[in-house]
Amino acid sequence: MKVLQFTIPVAHDKSVISQEDRQPYFYPYLHRHVEVQLTHVIKGSGTFVVGTNIYAFNPGDIFFIGANQPHIFKSSLEYFQSDPEKDTHALTLFFDPLEKLKNLFILPEMKVAKTFIDHHATGFKIPNIYTLVVAEKIKAIHKAKNIDRLFLFFDLLKHLNSINNYLEPLSTGMLDKVSEAEGMRIGRVFDYVMQNYHSDVSLQSVADIAHMTPQAFCRYFKKQTGNTFVGFLNEVRINEACKKLTSTSLESVSTVAYTTGFNSITNFNRVFKSIAGKSPLEYLKDYKKASGIEIEA
Repeated sequence: MKVLQFTIPVAHDKSVISQEDRQPYFYPYLHRHVEVQLTHVIKGSGTFVVGTNIYAFNPGDIFFIGANQPHIFKSSLEYFQSDPEKDTHALTLFFDPLEKLKNLFILPEMKVAKTFIDHHATGFKIPNIYTLVVAEKIKAIHKAKNIDRLFLFFDLLKHLNSINNYLEPLSTGMLDKVSEAEGMRIGRVFDYVMQNYHSDVSLQSVADIAHMTPQAFCRYFKKQTGNTFVGFLNEVRINEACKKLTSTSLESVSTVAYTTGFNSITNFNRVFKSIAGKSPLEYLKDYKKASGIEIEA
């Protein structure tokens, strides 16, 4: 797996490209492109990796991804098991402020919009309280044509700027600055972890993938991503644990701990709290209160 320099299909009659995808699972490769991307996940769930940061994604989520940010929407494993009831649906906008829209963004009246885009080069997730409004605006742009599409697009940017104080960066790592060759190496490590987080992932195994000694790999991973490898692995595992804890399968905390790669409940609780800011039971309690769904630990 490498960081592919992806090319968005050219639409000669559009400056803002919209794309609707209905697939068994999301595009499964770590990739990047020159266009800024705004994706509304309508159906599907899994793990979203952007730069060196990891998030769970679920129906209704909307992500703003900066230009040339490596990213992947990694569908959960069940989406690859030919289950006809499991499929994905997303609506995405792509735009390039440095090329097709360049002449518009240099206008004095567009300074606020250009500053907003530059400020959010590391992307953000739309807060839940704003997703319905933003989703409707994305849908309207997708349906619109000609100048109406452009007017609606700038109205969307205006709305996003109005909630600017509530937006937090998606990525804090430096993966977006690495070369293509280094991106390929890091991509292989990411893919291996996401496929094997539930089992024993040894430092030697990932060092072998990177063709390095364990000591050299630790220094390399920290330098390239700004995070330790163990820290990254734990984030993947806790992200998966959060999804399992709140799933309809109602797995117990102990079962979740062991199926996400932890060999003791004590260690799981400690790592969970250090990353999520609360214990697994507190996380479940808060989720239950927010959703109104009865969940048993």
